[in-house]
Amino acid sequence: MPLISLDDDDNTLGMLRESANALAERIDGAQVMRSRRAGKSDLDRSVWTAMAEAGWLGLLLPEELGGLQLGSRELVVLCESLGRGLLTEPYVQLAVFSGALLMGADHGANTSALAGGLVDGSRIVTTLWQTERGARAELKATEKDGEVLLNGCAGLVSAAQSASDYLVLAQSDGDSVLVHLPADTGGIGVSLRASVDDAQLGSVDLDGCSVPSGNVLARGHKVETALVRAIETNRLAIAAELAGIASKALEATVDYTRERIQFGKPIASFQAIQHRLVDMWSDAEFACSAVTDATEKLGEPDSAAASQAVLAAKARAGDAAIGITRRAIQLHGAMGFTDECDIGLYMKRAINLNATLGQPEELRLQYLATERAA
Repeated sequence: MPLISLDDDDNTLGMLRESANALAERIDGAQVMRSRRAGKSDLDRSVWTAMAEAGWLGLLLPEELGGLQLGSRELVVLCESLGRGLLTEPYVQLAVFSGALLMGADHGANTSALAGGLVDGSRIVTTLWQTERGARAELKATEKDGEVLLNGCAGLVSAAQSASDYLVLAQSDGDSVLVHLPADTGGIGVSLRASVDDAQLGSVDLDGCSVPSGNVLARGHKVETALVRAIETNRLAIAAELAGIASKALEATVDYTRERIQFGKPIASFQAIQHRLVDMWSDAEFACSAVTDATEKLGEPDSAAASQAVLAAKARAGDAAIGITRRAIQLHGAMGFTDECDIGLYMKRAINLNATLGQPEELRLQYLATERAA
């Protein structure tokens, strides 16, 4: 079956993949997803703790911040396995995105404490920076007399209710600032809504939230640089997870069509079914190849080419995951539409991830704009 293939001379990636697969076998991702939906929870603490114990939450963070200081190759392999195992905790949004912002912040005591808590799972650190439509939120920071007052509303917030800490991307006198906001600060209002895959996304209102000026972790160009890096890293990670979903959905469908008997034969023996499976296989292969290409380009000096490759990878993987899971549901027949059948959960997860940080059409337009500007 299709798999993201990267050079692995010392078998580091192989061991990481085995570790992720072992956790996926231990934890029934589909059942956790259903349980979280029933309880209207935005995070399963037991799964999150298992991820922390495996060292995944600090995968990219430097050693001075308590992380493993690994790279995009390891991240891609891990996220592909998360997609295959349907482990749907907001790993990318919390560990990867927040971690990337902390990497770009000033490495003081506050940053170190946040990073340490993120790595060991004792702190749930999420970011306030988008509107409900995915645009940059207009969050205001007013600095006066050693305090920072935060006002505004942010949407699409992962683990908004479970969060112990928020990282707020705000504007202060026309300058970007990254501010640490403890979740128990007065003036914070949180509301939740279910996304298509039943993940609970939050809307967070800040009404005069006051924190010490020492909670400003970074300013100006440093903030914007960290945000660009966080978005690019997250897109690559999501592309890998989508590729994993596509490959697993294909694998499950191949197995099902071999077992389903019609007219005395497995339906996989019918030529029309075989043609569909081949189309699904080629889509999954192209998705994995696009993610592999983006990962390899990130290790090269041409940053513009790497950024374009990441855009292409997420667009390709998103289209593949949506297309494959839709056809997989059809090939599963009537049971494919039931909640008891896991294949529908893969499709819901693919829809959610596909919309995160840009739909394929948006990313292709961004790709063309970048190419023309070069």
